[in-house]
Amino acid sequence: MAAAIGFVTHYLLPQLRKQLPWLCFANPILRSAEYNRFEVTVAARLMWFERVYSWLGFLERNVIYPAVFMSGLTTGFPLIVEKFGSRVGALIITVCGLKMMRSGFVHTSWQFVVVSLTVLLFKYDFPKKDYVYCQTAFCSETFPIDYFFASVFLWKFRELVQKTKFVFVYIVPWQIPWGSAFHAFAQPLSIPHSAMMFFQLLVSAAVSSPLSPILGSAIFVTSYVRPIKFWERDYNTKRVDHSNTRLAVQLDRDPGGDDNNLNSIFYEHLTRSLQQTLAGDLVLGRWGRYTTGDCFILASDYLNALVHIIEIGNGLVTFQLRGLEFRGTYCQQREVEAITEGVDDDEGCCCCTPGHAPGMLSINASFTTRWLAWEVTTAKYVVEGYSITDNNAASMLQVFELRKILITYYVQAIIYYAVTSPKLQDWLSMSALEESVYIPQLCDGNFKDLDPTFNSNVDDDYDHHVGGISRTRFVATYYTWIRYCVHRSCPDVDCSRESSLVSLCFALSALGRRALGTASQHQSSVYVVSSSELYGAVLSFCLSGLNLSCTVFMLSSRVISVLQQRRMSGCLQIWTCYTKLCLVE
Repeated sequence: MAAAIGFVTHYLLPQLRKQLPWLCFANPILRSAEYNRFEVTVAARLMWFERVYSWLGFLERNVIYPAVFMSGLTTGFPLIVEKFGSRVGALIITVCGLKMMRSGFVHTSWQFVVVSLTVLLFKYDFPKKDYVYCQTAFCSETFPIDYFFASVFLWKFRELVQKTKFVFVYIVPWQIPWGSAFHAFAQPLSIPHSAMMFFQLLVSAAVSSPLSPILGSAIFVTSYVRPIKFWERDYNTKRVDHSNTRLAVQLDRDPGGDDNNLNSIFYEHLTRSLQQTLAGDLVLGRWGRYTTGDCFILASDYLNALVHIIEIGNGLVTFQLRGLEFRGTYCQQREVEAITEGVDDDEGCCCCTPGHAPGMLSINASFTTRWLAWEVTTAKYVVEGYSITDNNAASMLQVFELRKILITYYVQAIIYYAVTSPKLQDWLSMSALEESVYIPQLCDGNFKDLDPTFNSNVDDDYDHHVGGISRTRFVATYYTWIRYCVHRSCPDVDCSRESSLVSLCFALSALGRRALGTASQHQSSVYVVSSSELYGAVLSFCLSGLNLSCTVFMLSSRVISVLQQRRMSGCLQIWTCYTKLCLVE
């Protein structure tokens, strides 16, 4: 039963969910709800086969394998003690039991293979002849000892097969276009040393050490043994912005206006997203079949990142995220092109083009995909991340419609952080706020602000009848957003149209727009028109007391140095969205 459930859970279901099942079908058989969508705006929907995979995995880890292992330990303990003695037998039982229990949680996807191999290997493949009674007995030292040696043998054999496949894929003649001139020159010279190369394969698999090609050629050398986790140095990327840099340093020069700081922003956000979703997605089978030490590549249109699975436990996952760069190299670009290259359009079969059956790969495509060092696990994996675009802010904001969108998002950001602030209750309950002269005026529905900073071309709440912004127009424009923010963060707060909260948001929005005009050194209605005003707009976001430079709306730190030194246009980091990524193992 353990082997049958493991076969269905860790082989049949992952193959049906792969992008190319068994490298014969052109599309996954069990598809996610977001597979045919061009843009995803919400989290991935839970499918029925994900529920089945999760429940079967839970049943394996917590019921089936503990029962099998406890049964093997119980039945094998008397025989082990009788043969090896009480002290040595207790030590063997402890080591084998710890090995079985830990493997059941860490390497769950391979346990059905280990259990099946243990039974077949020691009960059917290696029988021994009893010449005294002329009977055939089993060459078995009880299930715990058999399982221990079978698991070690299977793990090393799997590693040997993987490294052998990598060497074959790396040195086959039709892979020369991916290599260099030295690769083509060294490949024929490596043929006489094939015996030495396979000996190094055996040594590398036995000690679990990397096998590295010399200068990217077809000659391999066994490297030193390394741990799974990279611990040689601190790879943490630190973000530099106005929150951890002195104001004098920012005005003199921008210490974070480089690509490394942009990379840190991506690292922080993607790492936080994976911390919240990776363990659950692994349990649901969205990353396919996995185990400790596996490496996955998250690839988008122009960015890719390496996710290294360090440790797997009962409900926890340790991983490392590396290789994510805002400005990728040529090698990364070639990786993305190779990974995202479609093979379903190939209709060749050897030298002719007879086509292929519907939903299937052609003979040439099926052969080509088997000679790759990677395999696409999921083509439409959804994770919360950034969608980045570079725009000339000075020319972009010359259009009134775009300025209006900018000011609208600016006001919505002010409302959001005001409502979600932990000091909101203190602000609303302050006696000074209730007894002030300005707040009662704001509660009046006929209140209007005729400051020349406001303009009908860029302010949605501009009232043409009074020649300025009014509370009535503000409520009509932003009340839906205020109520949404209140219901999501603090539903107990009064958010009626005549409440003090709406008046406070109105006052803060007017203050923020005045601060934007003051920082741009221009009290006109357009807020941002030239490079000097754009420079002031950036300062209003990055240096003001309003903490607006975060995920909802953030100006790129790279732009600050450009605006400070040249007073020219900059870039805007656009909104957080759900990005479809290609998940590759």
